[in-house]
Amino acid sequence: MEQSSKSVCDQIVFTKLFESHAESVRNFIYYKCGDKQQAEDVMQEAFIKLWDNCKKVIFEKSKGFLCTVANNLFLNQVARKKVRLEYTKLPHRNSNIESPDFIMEEKEFMDKLQAAIAELSEAQREVFLLNRIDKKTYNEIAEMLDISVKAVEKRMHNALKQLRKLVKNI
Repeated sequence: MEQSSKSVCDQIVFTKLFESHAESVRNFIYYKCGDKQQAEDVMQEAFIKLWDNCKKVIFEKSKGFLCTVANNLFLNQVARKKVRLEYTKLPHRNSNIESPDFIMEEKEFMDKLQAAIAELSEAQREVFLLNRIDKKTYNEIAEMLDISVKAVEKRMHNALKQLRKLVKNI
């Protein structure tokens, strides 16, 4: 009974949570990515999110919250890398023909697009990238995320609407 009265917002409780879970959260991500620095960064971001949401997270659920958040942060990083990788695979025109202004505008556009994708909510970004980068159908996405096809359609619609607003010429 005493544990449920522990508040994650209490500095001492939060410090104890960090001391007892930081290593396992870091290892959890390290095993996924194989990069110690990335795992460290993701673990720290997860604890920041725990602190930011401390009023909403009950003490007993804090480890699960940390693992879920860390996993989502990691998946978002993977998705962002995938977007960059897909862009580098696109056939780029012969730069001898293009003016320096065109090349600069194209780079600015891609930077804007990547920033806009990063601005999407996690749910919108996930659906957008699964559909546009991984070429998954709405049905496949719905099955993967355990949501309805209607929910996928709504997330995609909102993602495209926001992208159009953030980046002109899409």
